[in-house]
Amino acid sequence: MKRKSLSSFYVFLELLFTAAILKAVESAKGKYAHMLFNELFEDYSNALRPVEDTDKVLNVTLQITLSQIKDMDERNQILSAYLWIRQSWYDAYLKWDKDKYDGLDSIRIPSNLVWRPDIVLYNKADDDFSEPVNTNVVLRYDGKITWDAPAITKSSCVVDVSYFPFDSQQCNLTFGSWTYNGNQVDIINSLDSGDLSDFVEDVEWEIHGMPAVKNVITYGCCSEPYPDVTFTLILKRKSSFYIFNLLLPCILISFLAPLGFYLPADSGEKVSLGVTVLLALTVFQLMVAEIMPPSENVPLIGKYYIATMTMITASTALTIIIMNLHHCGSEAKPVPQWARVVILDYMSKIFFVYDVGENCTSPKREKEEERRFEGDDGCQRGHKEVRSPLSNRNDDCNLREKLNGNFHGVHGVNVRETVNCCSCYKMLIKNIEYIANCIRDHKANRAKGIEWKKVAKVMDRFFMWIFFVMVFFMSVLIIGKAA
Repeated sequence: MKRKSLSSFYVFLELLFTAAILKAVESAKGKYAHMLFNELFEDYSNALRPVEDTDKVLNVTLQITLSQIKDMDERNQILSAYLWIRQSWYDAYLKWDKDKYDGLDSIRIPSNLVWRPDIVLYNKADDDFSEPVNTNVVLRYDGKITWDAPAITKSSCVVDVSYFPFDSQQCNLTFGSWTYNGNQVDIINSLDSGDLSDFVEDVEWEIHGMPAVKNVITYGCCSEPYPDVTFTLILKRKSSFYIFNLLLPCILISFLAPLGFYLPADSGEKVSLGVTVLLALTVFQLMVAEIMPPSENVPLIGKYYIATMTMITASTALTIIIMNLHHCGSEAKPVPQWARVVILDYMSKIFFVYDVGENCTSPKREKEEERRFEGDDGCQRGHKEVRSPLSNRNDDCNLREKLNGNFHGVHGVNVRETVNCCSCYKMLIKNIEYIANCIRDHKANRAKGIEWKKVAKVMDRFFMWIFFVMVFFMSVLIIGKAA
């Protein structure tokens, strides 16, 4: 027990001794850091470029880390991004011998105390011209200064929405010195591309790369070169949101337009359906117009909307014309011969259009009933059946006149009665013939209207399939262009 207590006591003493040494070292380091800071910045000025020879070029290494895409404003063509900007350079007046300062090799000081390169974003699109974030810089004993500063940048980006919502964008971030030329400050990109290791995945855009290219430009005002580093951010839009909220409803609505031709003309809703579909597509078109910039490049989905709206407008106009054909009455002209041959004989068989009042389940039975009750042959047979007994009676009347002529002088009263009976039969025959002619004319006019209704029905089916094919190919075309 005593041995264990002694060992624990020794361990406790060792820990106390180690902590004391570390505290002494830290205090010593802090002491040397204060001493170093006072000696370095005693005669230092951050207003001048820190080079011993004014003709010497100061190299500044630039590295950009993309952390997050905050917003992509297509209408105003502005990209908002959250960046980490790392700049490093060598200051000739901020060096020391680390052995004289107890091995102190680096210190962290406010960035406004040292000279900083005035590297700015050339294509900045922000009204805020504030100073960079005043974060600390890391100063090494050999004079190397590393400055990491976060920044929320708003840069101009030329947005091409020709294939929206299946588009890709390339936005440039160009960094360069605002006052120093290439003979004074040269910018070197540390990597061939921006750093994407800490990128937070965006809900709307995919990052396909951020290559970096150094450019040296000579402007017309000056003969000195001005270098810059351009980071090209390659973005690919995630189109699932727009497919389910803009494209798919449009495709479903566009398939309702051909169904307007299948709707019966007597329902009174054919034109209303076309107008309703047209108004629905107009709402979606306005939603797309609010997102897109007012440029000459019409987006792909906008072209699809315009084509669909044009198709629906044409289908509504054709529906009105077909309804006029359907409601042609007895006063209309007969169906032309070419229409009777082409439409009634051939096209009706191709599109499986039966007579008006028939359907695909029981066309034969209804046709037999129509022939039985309204056919021309039936009417003629009925007329013959009605007329035949009267004709026989008329023949009997003539026979009686001949016979009674021989006995005129004997039976005068019987002859007068016979003549009155025959005159009644003749009047009855004339009335029946008049009624039969009226029925025949009515049937002819009705048959004329039925033919026009059948023509309208055939044209409805014809345009229905035509517009179905158009909608299908338009949908395939937009998907093919997207791919």
